[in-house]
Amino acid sequence: MPGTATKVIVTGGAGYIGSHTVVELFHAGYEPIIVDNFVNAEKSSIKGIETILGAKVKLYEGDSGNKEFMERVIAQERGISGIIHFAAYKAVGESVNQPLKYYRNNLDSLLTLMELMKEHHIPHIVFSSSCTVYGQPDTLPVTEKSPKKPAESPYGNTKQICEEILEDTVNSGVPIKVIALRYFNPIGAHPSAEIGELPLGVPNNLVPFVTQTAAGIREKLTVFGDDYDTHDGTCLRDYIHVVDLAKAHVSALQYLGSKSEENSYDVFNIGTGQGSTVLDVINTFEEVNNIKLNYSIGARRAGDVEKVYADVSHANVELRWKTELSLADALKDAWKWQLSLKKN
Repeated sequence: MPGTATKVIVTGGAGYIGSHTVVELFHAGYEPIIVDNFVNAEKSSIKGIETILGAKVKLYEGDSGNKEFMERVIAQERGISGIIHFAAYKAVGESVNQPLKYYRNNLDSLLTLMELMKEHHIPHIVFSSSCTVYGQPDTLPVTEKSPKKPAESPYGNTKQICEEILEDTVNSGVPIKVIALRYFNPIGAHPSAEIGELPLGVPNNLVPFVTQTAAGIREKLTVFGDDYDTHDGTCLRDYIHVVDLAKAHVSALQYLGSKSEENSYDVFNIGTGQGSTVLDVINTFEEVNNIKLNYSIGARRAGDVEKVYADVSHANVELRWKTELSLADALKDAWKWQLSLKKN
């Protein structure tokens, strides 16, 4: 267990996954240092984090791709032991329309951090990657050795390129230990309902659309296609509770700290190892929250992968991490979070 002086920079630490990870880092004895420019996050999440922890957290407001700004953060916070890098633009559709914006931001921020890690001898980085690197896999479940497919969007391509940047840096001999965590589908919220997912505008992800429809913010939920090769015809995904996902980052840092070699590159799938369809999610949400959803079946949506779920045995064994929370838990917590937003 690390001591309280073990400082970790969390870029994008006010965002959905970042905020939950800050909470779990604190509980594990780390001192998280949040860096966020609030382009994809609300400042209210900082208050939520501090309410859960009963303590103040350190926050530097700025762009993690700005080298001068990050130099100041590192100088102020002496003894940084690692970085968890969440900060990135993440809307698939927007990335198709504005590819240069995505390549500039998502690549620059990582390049800046890697240069600073080399210059200031910061030994560890955990990178926020995605199962999008697999595309529509040839076989299921997906393992870390499954081939990467050409990206469906500039956003997805930035994840692939960032992984290559990390691996190439390690292969060049720079004394940095790297883990890329390939997330499947994070859902839910902290059980306290103090932090959760806050999509800007119309949600791109299923569960916020479900909760907003249940709350009357959206008139109806459209299920995109019911003629896929799944048990009920709807797309299948591996939905993981965001708290379980956050804990994987703590396990990743602890794993990096235990490795004897001075540089390494590892990739881990972070999911539940089980697939659930869109209708599974809707039915479970209705059941656990005792509420009926207004939804209808629509046409397939271009670019949707039919089914994907993770083989998580590598993370179970090497990181000594496994999920503890169910789909029902996640959907209960997501609805509790949605109701808390109506009160505020």
